[in-house]
Amino acid sequence: MTARVADPRPLTVGIDVGGTNIRASVVDGDGEVLDTVVAPTPHSARALENALHRAVRELRRRHPISAVGLAVAGFINADRSTVRFAPHLPWQDTPVAQRLTERLELPVILEHDANAAMWAEYRFGAAAGGHNSVLVAIGTGIGAALLIDGELYRGTHGVAPELGHLQVVPQGRSCPCGKRGCWERYCSGTALVDTAIEMLATDPVHSTVLAREVLRDPGSLTGRRVAGAAQDGDPLAVAVMADFARWLGLGLAFVSDIFDPGLIVIAGGVSSSAPQFLDEAREEYARAITGAGHRPLARIRTTQLGEAAGMIGAAELARATLAETGRGRSWAARSTH
Repeated sequence: MTARVADPRPLTVGIDVGGTNIRASVVDGDGEVLDTVVAPTPHSARALENALHRAVRELRRRHPISAVGLAVAGFINADRSTVRFAPHLPWQDTPVAQRLTERLELPVILEHDANAAMWAEYRFGAAAGGHNSVLVAIGTGIGAALLIDGELYRGTHGVAPELGHLQVVPQGRSCPCGKRGCWERYCSGTALVDTAIEMLATDPVHSTVLAREVLRDPGSLTGRRVAGAAQDGDPLAVAVMADFARWLGLGLAFVSDIFDPGLIVIAGGVSSSAPQFLDEAREEYARAITGAGHRPLARIRTTQLGEAAGMIGAAELARATLAETGRGRSWAARSTH
């Protein structure tokens, strides 16, 4: 009987630092999640860092951890050490990596959550082999990541690409970013609600189900509810999803005109409703792209790793940092104490 050779690649922790919850997972060199801890996200910087420390400490009791990667929805500086701004977190121009490295006595790196998800999909999921790829994460808004020749592109200052804030409608819907007419205002979970409310205002009897919900509680409508109503055949909800598909296809055509990717991965919460919009979006994309009919089109896929992608990608990037710096063995030895 042949003895199994131990995997020499160190275990690392990937943490999705969300506005509601912290999810920390131990990830091995094959991208497999071995263990997970979930905790509420505190609202002060000190309390948040304490919570991250507790989560990693708990995982270290069960596993020999060598490094930590944080996936953060916000602006990260170019060397991935500082959170410049995160709209749902209490960090602003904060050297998070240094603070946590000192507390945890482990190497800590930061990454934008969409970049982390892109890296996970490239290494282990839907973008495997796609050396020039775009990830579009559609949830409350749009997050995005760009892979060029197998490397994440972060821009000069670490904040690229903000595809969700491409202006698609001059003087259109107002956006929390301060502009008007951003792509994510027409193609997101929030956009599904806004479009449904606009259509209900024009023709309230077209959907008695959604109209009753909005009349009873104007703030109760969610993108998930609109998608569910569309799946049940509600005429107005079906029209909302068709509008969403059109904007998704148009936006992907803009993105392809700029980057010419070979592959586009659709991720985020709205991707779970892909059967209701993706075929129409592909058709719109094929019509709207410059040179339609005379150029290859990008393949468009949905996420393979789902909500775990950010954690897996952050953990894998932390592992890559260990390999680059040659610190894997020394930190792994320390982590067992």
